[in-house]
Amino acid sequence: MAQAAPAPSGMPRRGGGPQIEGRAPGVRIRPPDVFGTRTHRAAHIAVPVVLGLIYGYWVAADARQGGSITGGNLLLGWLSALVFAVVSVALLRLAPRMTRELHALLWSAFVGIAFGFLYIQTPHSVWRSVLMSALVAGCTFGAFFYRYYTREDAFGRRIR
Repeated sequence: MAQAAPAPSGMPRRGGGPQIEGRAPGVRIRPPDVFGTRTHRAAHIAVPVVLGLIYGYWVAADARQGGSITGGNLLLGWLSALVFAVVSVALLRLAPRMTRELHALLWSAFVGIAFGFLYIQTPHSVWRSVLMSALVAGCTFGAFFYRYYTREDAFGRRIR
């Protein structure tokens, strides 16, 4: 059973504890920025490159389907990684300047196309790949639109 612990020295807790100061309503305190601007600038390039390398490896592994590694397979993996990283960096730079609808649409199109290209490397049909990537893009659009709708105004500026 969960019961309250007795107050120290037999004094009742009601009203006798330390007072906690509250904030004025509507005032939001921003969390501390752990990393500096230089680290954030480097992360805007490093994270898409690392994700692109993972994506390229995944595409190449799916395309060879357990067979031997060939030069074409390596080329497919490296080109997929390069395109993924370049488009990711471009979206990170350009999408925040768009309205929230277009912002969510750009990211969901990127996710849907990336998933569709990855899925078509497996031995499934083209129609199944199209339907699966459309489903993933639709779910991504719903999630991103909700996120941007609740955190941005109509012009794409973050609500503080």
